Amino acid sequence: MSDVDIWPLTGLRVVCGDLELRAPDDRMLLDLARLAAQGVHQPDYMPFLVPWTRGTPVQVARSVMTYQWGLRERTAPSDWAIELAVVRDGEPLGTQGLYAKDYLVARSAETGSWLGLRHQHGGVGTRMRLMVLHLLFEGLDARYATSSAFVDNPGSSGVSRKIGYRPNGILHQAREGGPVDSQLYVLDRADWDARPDHLRPEIRIEGLGPVRSQLGLSG
Repeated sequence: MSDVDIWPLTGLRVVCGDLELRAPDDRMLLDLARLAAQGVHQPDYMPFLVPWTRGTPVQVARSVMTYQWGLRERTAPSDWAIELAVVRDGEPLGTQGLYAKDYLVARSAETGSWLGLRHQHGGVGTRMRLMVLHLLFEGLDARYATSSAFVDNPGSSGVSRKIGYRPNGILHQAREGGPVDSQLYVLDRADWDARPDHLRPEIRIEGLGPVRSQLGLSG
């Protein structure tokens, strides 16, 4: 049996120019853990509901490892959570995830991501979102993609609005012991197809067939 026979995600690649999305092996997870330990956001701000970036560098790095190992259980058609490493020239820059329950019925998935602090504000965030949306809509037959951002996180909302997501309500949540509102967004297939030409970079997907089968989709 090949690696792909055993675990189809090992063969998945989403490529756009010098960026690639791929499932991280344990060696790459260690590099991602080191990257996160160097910083994902400014100390006075928290962009995540679960404050996994708080703590010593070693604690943050271990949080990345244990979380990523736990995700590997969730790759069934009824419930999947796939986080792909964002890689440039062999170096991981962060992760881009997609998450769904009952996808075969709803055809809707949520996206989420993080980038190491030193890789932010260079256009990578928009490209990696376009890459994972290409995987969802063109590769996995999605009808909807959803996202959310705290109202005090304009960078994430800016990416969503630029690509064509529509506001989809407000969610009231708790963040580090205090209240916070999240802006919800949805992108449907029609809006994805209607995005402007400058948001249509050349993207290719490799190793898709086995992943589709693993997720219960046709080959």
